Amino acid sequence: MTGATPAAAVPLSILDLSPISSGSTPAQALRNTVDLARRAEAAGYARYWLAEHHLATGVAGVSPALVIQLVAAATRRIRVGAGAVQLGHRTPLSVVEEFGLLDALHPGRIDLGLGRSGFRAPGPPGSPAAPQPKPAPRVSEERHTPEGLLIPAPYDISSLIGSPLLTRYIQLVQFPGADLPEYRAQVEVIQSLIRGDLRTPEGLEAHALPGEGADLQLWILGSSGGASAQAAGALGLPFGANYHVSPAAVLEAVDAYREAFVPSEVLDKPHVLVSADVVVAEDDETARRLASPYGLWVHSIRSGRGAIPFPSPEEAAAHVWTPQERALVEDRVRTQFAGSASTVTEQLRVLQRATGADELLVTTITHDHADRVRSLELLAEAWHG
Repeated sequence: MTGATPAAAVPLSILDLSPISSGSTPAQALRNTVDLARRAEAAGYARYWLAEHHLATGVAGVSPALVIQLVAAATRRIRVGAGAVQLGHRTPLSVVEEFGLLDALHPGRIDLGLGRSGFRAPGPPGSPAAPQPKPAPRVSEERHTPEGLLIPAPYDISSLIGSPLLTRYIQLVQFPGADLPEYRAQVEVIQSLIRGDLRTPEGLEAHALPGEGADLQLWILGSSGGASAQAAGALGLPFGANYHVSPAAVLEAVDAYREAFVPSEVLDKPHVLVSADVVVAEDDETARRLASPYGLWVHSIRSGRGAIPFPSPEEAAAHVWTPQERALVEDRVRTQFAGSASTVTEQLRVLQRATGADELLVTTITHDHADRVRSLELLAEAWHG
């Protein structure tokens, strides 16, 4: 697939998890986020998005709204937003009020990215109360697109279902017995609250102030061709697809979104953002060394422990991998773009051409903050020419 937007004209943005490096602290991770955002603005990045993660010893980004306020207050022009607020953990009203506050303080600069994460409380396998994994990609074997983009075999999430981490997660982030509403309905309530035309089933008005009339740019983010992609298309909203999280499903996700798209007041045609994990250094060898802890970090997530503090290259080199461990992270490691600026720029252009992306979003984690800053700056110089 070839996108209508030439790769050279595609905006480049940043997703930041506020990672905690081994031997460091959450406070330092947040200071690093603010510093990186300032440098991203100076380097010409279009957006700076903050992620939401919970119960992870290696990630400080637990509340997108709070970290957005830190970043927006420290910058002047760059758009700042959530990538993404997880609707399984909060109500539409709380989301609109939080982001209405942000828009009141930083008008016209706030992006509200919405994710679908959320599981029902554990129940017997197959029961309505059992945690439901995302649908597997339709393509089950590794392949390359005509443009050369690697689409790996899908990762089997079933090993995580029923893990102690997921059980604890459900117990702590959701109210007992919570009934998660249908995802598109939640998004529509958010839209109505922002417009100011929400009515309860009894016909009563409901107004969120701040929030009503806020100049927020609304996005839907998703990792498959399921509910998120379908809702984004049906509601005519921009859609973000996660190559860095679910590389096997990225084409399915963007295709499902485009097939479901209905023009709206927001968009007259589909608008797609695609993410990638990148590490850039002065040469390919240095970049690969800086990126070498990534596999250990991904393994900590997929093995059910939660994201650990990001290891150093030396800590990564000391780890003895088993075949089973490597298999668990292979799709993510092989689709990480690590190299010189010219190497990674070409890989991103391949990603853009294969997905037809209108924007690209990069996320970078290295053990040392200075290496992450340098990666950001080298990529921006090469991308913007």
